Amino acid sequence: MSAVSPAFLALGESALLVRFADRMDPLAWRRVQALYRELAERPLPGQVELLPAYASLGICFDPLQTSRPAVEQGVRERMAAVREDAPLSGREVVIPVCYGGEFGPDLEAVADVHGLTPAEVVALHAGAEYTVYMIGFTPGFPYLGGLPPELATPRRETPRTRVPAGSVGIAGDQTGVYPFDSPGGWQIIGRTPLKLFQPDRDPPSLLAPGDRVRFAPISPEAWERWPEGGGRG
Repeated sequence: MSAVSPAFLALGESALLVRFADRMDPLAWRRVQALYRELAERPLPGQVELLPAYASLGICFDPLQTSRPAVEQGVRERMAAVREDAPLSGREVVIPVCYGGEFGPDLEAVADVHGLTPAEVVALHAGAEYTVYMIGFTPGFPYLGGLPPELATPRRETPRTRVPAGSVGIAGDQTGVYPFDSPGGWQIIGRTPLKLFQPDRDPPSLLAPGDRVRFAPISPEAWERWPEGGGRG
């Protein structure tokens, strides 16, 4: 792994944060993923859970079995042998999306911001390949990198109190999908009938960090007929 050393930060008595950068950075993210894969395949003694993010990896451990200095030492030893340029093992996932109208109430606003037509926004959004950088905010919510620069749009000034499950949105230079009905301030441009998180599914989350995602436009009629369940929500 790169000779640039990460910062090691204590998170209470039972977690360690390995931070590779202070902000989202493609190289830092690859380093996070490389270390995450290594520790997932060969857990450290006392390791309980791994929490990958944009530029850091949280490592939860059992303080009755190990200590923070021991975990830090174990991480340093593993990092010496980890290849950050190893191919990512994520899956390719296609997510159907019905853009615009009641499914994407902010599509026209996003188009206006950039001097585009709604059809051009859809073509750009659906024409890109995205990488799942992390899962957070709510269970199963994917933060996706790879949004075309032409579509980077600030969050709404006034968040909505309810964003329907499956809504596809843009915030800054990212896109994402709401797994549940929830408040939110992302610019909503479409909605998918897929269920991104189901507690009785193994694994519960449809997506995982490292997965590659493409969006496929579908019609409102196709959305209604989708076996995962369309219907107005």
